[in-house]
Amino acid sequence: MGYKIKKTIDEINEKIKKGEAVVVTAEEMVKIVKENGPEEAAAQVDVVTTGTFAPMCSSGAFINFGHSKPAIKAYRVWLNGVPAYAGIAAVDIYIGATEPCEDDPLNKVYPGEFRYGGGHVIQDLVAGKTVYLKATSYGTHCYPRKYLEKEITLKDIPYALLFNPRNAYQNYNCAINLSDKTIYTYMGILRPRAQNANYATSGELSPLFKDPYLRTIGVGTRIFLGGGIGYVAWAGTQCNFKVPRTEKGAPLTPAATLMVYGDMKQMSAEWLVGVSILGYGCSLAVGLGVPIPILNEEIAAFAGLSDEELFTQVVDYAHDYPNGIKRSYGTVSYAELKSGTIRVLDKEIPTVPLSSIVKARKIAETLKNWIKEGKFLLSEPQAPFPGTELYPFR
Repeated sequence: MGYKIKKTIDEINEKIKKGEAVVVTAEEMVKIVKENGPEEAAAQVDVVTTGTFAPMCSSGAFINFGHSKPAIKAYRVWLNGVPAYAGIAAVDIYIGATEPCEDDPLNKVYPGEFRYGGGHVIQDLVAGKTVYLKATSYGTHCYPRKYLEKEITLKDIPYALLFNPRNAYQNYNCAINLSDKTIYTYMGILRPRAQNANYATSGELSPLFKDPYLRTIGVGTRIFLGGGIGYVAWAGTQCNFKVPRTEKGAPLTPAATLMVYGDMKQMSAEWLVGVSILGYGCSLAVGLGVPIPILNEEIAAFAGLSDEELFTQVVDYAHDYPNGIKRSYGTVSYAELKSGTIRVLDKEIPTVPLSSIVKARKIAETLKNWIKEGKFLLSEPQAPFPGTELYPFR
């Protein structure tokens, strides 16, 4: 397909190095496209920055806690009472964000409820706090030690990599509850008879809404992750491109996801926050932002999609979702969701965001400043994701 405006990432990076790149946030791009059209916007703008901050359950960290004397081959490991997976190597472990503390005092009073989990351990580490490690082993000739207890900090351990299998969902359901009882879900508390509607995407600020076919995002894409610099490793788990879309290309249901990683020693507890969701368990709220290089007018048009042009489905989490029933009770725009009420089943329903728009906006602004100051260059994707070939052109 021929475009009147054609740029490359290398050309944009040269402009960034010279301090000449025009960088705007996703919200600013919406206004530019609306006022000038995508062709003029593509000529004016080089990079659009995005942001999202919300619970992202499929998150965790690879940690090497250092060799002891005598050496140990860890078989079972706990960090602040939270089990970590040790079946990797001697002192390599993986701690998942949703893994609960085995001795959580809340669970002792209310079985199934947890105040502290893997996400909280990650937050404590990046906050510089001391974490208590316990490891057991069966002992070998080369790793004779069978028990280890010690205090660790992020500064002292040799290696800590945030590695999240599924982040930055491209759109997500709006959840309601059509039963007669309150239910407790990963989408928060849902009151009976559709008394509230919860949603979990930052709309026009959301990274993958701004490049719905992932024209510019792939393996190796450099991103804002947890307050530091991270990278896209691969398509995230549950990534799905075969979804219904609007005429302008935006997905109407949950679609693409990203597998991402980054050095935890660069990160901040402001952008990695352990959360406890009543009736569901523990998770980790992650701050993530992706820069979108405006290579042509098609990408400019995508990046200019507004909350009024982005939609999601309303799903019943009492009956349909648990049973795998794919039924929608209507389509609502993110403009409606952000207004505070939506109209579903002939009634006005108050809406509740699980994503922080304030923090998403701050991520986009931070990433914008990093690029304008020459601290952050764009990276050329080294490989596309399987499925993107379904949509070579709009």
